[in-house]
Amino acid sequence: MSVYHPPKISSNEITPQRVYLSRRTFIGGAAAGLVLSGTAVSASAAPLQAKPGPYKLDEKLTPKEAVTTYNNFYEFGVNKSDPAQNSGDFKPTPWAVSVEGLVNKPKTFGLEELMKMQLEERTYRMRCVEGWSMVIPWIGFPLKALLDQVEPQGSAKYVAFETIVRPSEMPGQSGFLQPLSWPYIEGLRLDEAAHPLTILAVGLYGETLPNQNGAPIRLVVPWKYGFKSIKSIVKVKLVDKQPDTTWKNANAKEYGFYSNVNPAVDHPRWSQATEQRIGEGSGLFPDRRPTLPFNGYAEEVASLYAGMDLKANY
Repeated sequence: MSVYHPPKISSNEITPQRVYLSRRTFIGGAAAGLVLSGTAVSASAAPLQAKPGPYKLDEKLTPKEAVTTYNNFYEFGVNKSDPAQNSGDFKPTPWAVSVEGLVNKPKTFGLEELMKMQLEERTYRMRCVEGWSMVIPWIGFPLKALLDQVEPQGSAKYVAFETIVRPSEMPGQSGFLQPLSWPYIEGLRLDEAAHPLTILAVGLYGETLPNQNGAPIRLVVPWKYGFKSIKSIVKVKLVDKQPDTTWKNANAKEYGFYSNVNPAVDHPRWSQATEQRIGEGSGLFPDRRPTLPFNGYAEEVASLYAGMDLKANY
């Protein structure tokens, strides 16, 4: 497979995000989960079926080469090509996700059960804080469907997420010099987590998630910068106080808790006013497009932040 080289964007700048797959369309139909037999199923190529979801875009999908080779997933290394090159030994099955904290019915969900949720295809924009973007067709289900099963208590105000720690399989987590503290952690307000746009993704482009894209299950919050969409989740915890997040802990001046896409609030190192859509344009001066407030989802989510100072609450 050829490696995609987008112009004028450094592959070494330390920031977060996501990246995703091919140009193939989905097989519509009744919701169906991944069939897991007694042997482990690869989470990099197994086909998935999903019904058409409510969110689609009339925009060109990002090429498969970019989605699979241009990633931020620091558990496998800090360079964009590292996740694809270094994730071959990662084992995404078997897997389980515990949901606990301020809930009436704490539960650990096995991967087989998660794959039997009502899976949908949803095509979302993804905007990286580094100033580039993609368009990705995910397969997943609303996070709210999982939360409803554990019955959040009235005192729950936030949802905290945690990824797996496996230094033997994730070379970015081993060695003396670590780019981040592990495990990678993220968080949302409960109303953000319960919003219909927020999903847990188990696949993209008609297949299960590749290792470099967050196998076997990851968060997708399309109106926030990509690093909020934590990968390879093993724990979800409902809490009453705003949880810590990895990038805010690493540099609170550059990364806030909310991290909503906002063209009016620049990151100290990158303007957020415009973006380069990966796969479009070439040469020394690739095409750039205006960045949309909330990544184009303002109509759906702006009301969540009514009355808030979005510059102070970046």
